[in-house]
Amino acid sequence: MTVKPITVLLAEDHEIVREGLRALLEHEDDIEVIGEAQNGRQAVKLTRKLRPNVVVMDIAMPLLNGLEATRQILQVIPDTKVLILSAHSDDAYIEQIIALGAAGYLIKQTSHGVLSGAIREVHKGNTFFSPSISKRLHHHYEPSPGRIEVLYKKHHGLSSREVEVLQLISEGNVNKETAAELGISIKTVEKHRQNLMKKLNIHDTAGLTRYAIATGIIESSVQLRIV
Repeated sequence: MTVKPITVLLAEDHEIVREGLRALLEHEDDIEVIGEAQNGRQAVKLTRKLRPNVVVMDIAMPLLNGLEATRQILQVIPDTKVLILSAHSDDAYIEQIIALGAAGYLIKQTSHGVLSGAIREVHKGNTFFSPSISKRLHHHYEPSPGRIEVLYKKHHGLSSREVEVLQLISEGNVNKETAAELGISIKTVEKHRQNLMKKLNIHDTAGLTRYAIATGIIESSVQLRIV
């Protein structure tokens, strides 16, 4: 009897990293990479389409960051396990990703053997964290489902759609580009922009961008097009 392999979607914006991860995982007989995403929005779309067992997700991605992509994936396809693989190990990121329901969190210095083992563990329904993170989580809370939205709003005070709009604006997209990316009207984007500024008491795009960087919605290294 042939055992079905664990299907994996790789969500990582750096092509060379995706290629490396795929090459490593292809050596595992029980793991199959069935798709690759280069941004968070594509990760959500491909997860809906391909229904992988596990999504290996980076946090810092364009168009839609890994935190929001994880939230959307787990809301729509809760059976899919999300395993974070990131260069970031800040407590703020870890707290959010646990509250959102991710199954594990690995830092990118992780070896190939640990990554494949983590994929197997989260597929079984277990959690898996890099050793350095596990130590910090030893006395950590176990978030209840109702805590997810509370914690998310504690950090941002914004709706899911507002976070999406904020990220796109902060990455330098004009209203027309943001509207096209989200499939909404320009007037709706303008309304979201107004609401963001009102909620955050911020009065210009540069201020929104600084807020997005400070809260981890985008990285400071993102190439911005603000004039």
